[in-house]
Amino acid sequence: MPSHDHMRIHLVNPSDTSFGTAVITPRWLYVLAAATAQSFGDPEICDETLKQLDLKRVRPGDVVGIGIHTGNALRGYAVGRAVRARGAWVVFGGIHSTLYPEEPFEHGGAHSVVKGDGDLVWNRVIRECAAGAPERIYDGGRVDAQDFRQARWDLLPPDSYMWASVQTVRGCAKHCSFCSVWRTDGQRPRQRGTDSVIEEIVELRRLGFRFIALADDNFYPVTLTDIALAKRQNNRARVDQLQSMREERFELMERLSELPKDMTFFTQITMEAAEDTSFLDAMKNARIRGALVGVEAVTPEGLKSVYKDFNLSGDDLVKQLKTFSDHGVHVLGSFIFGLPSDNPDTFDATQDLAQRAGLTFAQFVMLTPFPGTVDFEKWEKAQGENGPTVDGIPLTRYWLIPAHKRPKMFMPHPTMNSEEMRARTQRVWDRFYSLASVWKRSRCTPNLRARLAFVFISKLYRQMYASTGITTDSARRNRASAKARWLAIPCRKLFQARPMPELQIPRTKTPAPEAFTLIP
Repeated sequence: MPSHDHMRIHLVNPSDTSFGTAVITPRWLYVLAAATAQSFGDPEICDETLKQLDLKRVRPGDVVGIGIHTGNALRGYAVGRAVRARGAWVVFGGIHSTLYPEEPFEHGGAHSVVKGDGDLVWNRVIRECAAGAPERIYDGGRVDAQDFRQARWDLLPPDSYMWASVQTVRGCAKHCSFCSVWRTDGQRPRQRGTDSVIEEIVELRRLGFRFIALADDNFYPVTLTDIALAKRQNNRARVDQLQSMREERFELMERLSELPKDMTFFTQITMEAAEDTSFLDAMKNARIRGALVGVEAVTPEGLKSVYKDFNLSGDDLVKQLKTFSDHGVHVLGSFIFGLPSDNPDTFDATQDLAQRAGLTFAQFVMLTPFPGTVDFEKWEKAQGENGPTVDGIPLTRYWLIPAHKRPKMFMPHPTMNSEEMRARTQRVWDRFYSLASVWKRSRCTPNLRARLAFVFISKLYRQMYASTGITTDSARRNRASAKARWLAIPCRKLFQARPMPELQIPRTKTPAPEAFTLIP
């Protein structure tokens, strides 16, 4: 095998569709770039949502790291086979590889698979590839927060992304039936130190990013209910641990507030934060303007079916959601259609609730059994050994079925067929993102430029996540992708900011004690 001087490292984020411009930076690419020893040189990074991999860049003896989730696994396997044919070492990682470590060998031409986090193990993988003796399976485990790598943002291609991304915590203490995070990343939140988070955000603002996604599994890892329960159990050690984590969250938000005033942050959070108005006020002060909140269902029956009965329903849900906006945090509500309790009236009821609750953005997705989830296990078991297939591929491995042949609904519904479900879901998207509705919601922005950015990003969001994801016709999907590429150009320009290369890291500040007031 060639020496380090001749071996190149390639990191590939697979995608079937390239838009030329992307909304949020794929952070894992730049984390693994940071984990790559200097002796190997700077990795070549390819995010196929921007541009597909140029196979001519891959030479015999190079190492190609491919990160996959379920949605892009099929494309990832095609990339793996292609680069192996060119004589490269092929290494798969990501959440899907963690769940199905044997699959990349069968379908993707893999030499090795990395399970779990890559922050620490990646360097060992490439060293052993360089020596010509990589192991078959590497287990990166769940890396402690102090060992999280800071991303190599200096390798970002210019003028390609609207938002940057920084992670502050991995893992989620909840156990929603449709989510795999608590199983793959664990239910013990691993919270990153404030200093490293702020350093990374400052680096991104120096580069010209003023919109930052705090790409966490749950930005609110400790609830007031958690602390109250630990107190009732007289678990002093647990109380101290939870209070310390909560204080670190407030410290982070206080330091975010010291960054340039043109910066805006967005994150992901559970509905329980609505009960913690001091936390919401701190988010507002930190300019965390919005959060994706998993609403999922609008009825008690629907919430119970996804193990999310800590959410409210009906009018109480509207009031709970309004609490966020009342405290300056706009909500991107996430709803699931296709639950057994859904009926034809559910779609209009969901749209009505989203409007009444004043949601700034919303996404409406059809129930999909994702690997690693409770829902998937139930569904897979129900199919049995002789379940339905498409071209010989079991439906329970639907990600291996080409997209144009893949069904849109996997779990038979008691009252609606697949096409009816798809059409009703599409109508909700169309109504919520009609120009009149979007323009009305854009009044939440401070000026005309921001209002235009709101309109463009709303339309782009709909194109990327509704038109390209729900339509069953490949020609329509291609037209939707083309329109998304067109919309992405003005969106990126509206989100750009003047670089601030001289920006300094704000000094550590001690938050006021009252910020940490807890329930008795």
